[in-house]
Amino acid sequence: MIDRRNALKLALGSAAILAAPGVRAQDAKPRTRVVFLGTKGGPRVGIGASNPANLVVVGDTPFVIDCGMGVSRQLVRAGVPIPSVKYIFISHHHSDHNLEYGNLFYNAWAAGLKTPIHSFGPKGIEAMTKAYWELNKFDVETRIEDEGRPDPRPLLVAKDITDDGVVLKTSDVTVTAFRTPHPPIVDNFAYKFETPDGVIVFSSDTAYNPKLAEFAKGADVLVHECLYVPAVDRLVATTKNGATLKKHLLDSHTSTEDVGRIAAAAGVKMLVMSHFVPGDDPSVTDDDWTRDVKKNFSGKIVVAKDLMELRLPV
Repeated sequence: MIDRRNALKLALGSAAILAAPGVRAQDAKPRTRVVFLGTKGGPRVGIGASNPANLVVVGDTPFVIDCGMGVSRQLVRAGVPIPSVKYIFISHHHSDHNLEYGNLFYNAWAAGLKTPIHSFGPKGIEAMTKAYWELNKFDVETRIEDEGRPDPRPLLVAKDITDDGVVLKTSDVTVTAFRTPHPPIVDNFAYKFETPDGVIVFSSDTAYNPKLAEFAKGADVLVHECLYVPAVDRLVATTKNGATLKKHLLDSHTSTEDVGRIAAAAGVKMLVMSHFVPGDDPSVTDDDWTRDVKKNFSGKIVVAKDLMELRLPV
């Protein structure tokens, strides 16, 4: 298993590990933390980084953001019991963000879930949830009868997001959605988490969007997707539909240089780069990802790795 604490120390230095005065870092229990479950953009599954998924934990409440393939296993690897998940947020309906949505809930149910999970996403998540139960009707009803399990269907409460604004407010956390372009997808939302220890913004997949900087203004942490143009050129050179793929990637994602522009305009304390496009080119280094970012942003920069943990405040 990856040592998340050591990975984070390498990226940020020991000051990033939350510890009260006189308490060893490894003994301190953070109130708010972010775990980068899957950092590779795109639907391809490989032996390296996992597909897109993030986790915010506030107190003992886990919030999952996006459900790329592998999210259930990554939660287990991160030491988070799947039945403890309370909320799921889907940013948009590309498969690398929603393919394991239903199965994440199913895996929670199989592991003993007895309490509801509330899910939020662009228009279509309610219909997707209904279709999932139709697809798995035989298995679910067989296990209810044969194994004495509770009916899972009432426990997954889905809600379509149709516009910008607050989508969830608990005693500790406020989650706000913000529409951002990801051509050709229009219903695509960034999310802002306001927690007792700071503000975290997830960009979602997005084309360069200066308005996103306004949404993330003053955030403690901005988790932003990124595209490295030289690696895209190498990728499309070996792809049959290379020209079409390149146009899509350049039109719908944010180059590393533009990521720096967004972070600078937003004045965030820390920029975390994730959802790497492409995310499986072993020749791309951390310096490659950050070089052009630094042309515009002089703050803290983290290149996320799978299972890396960030504790707030930063």
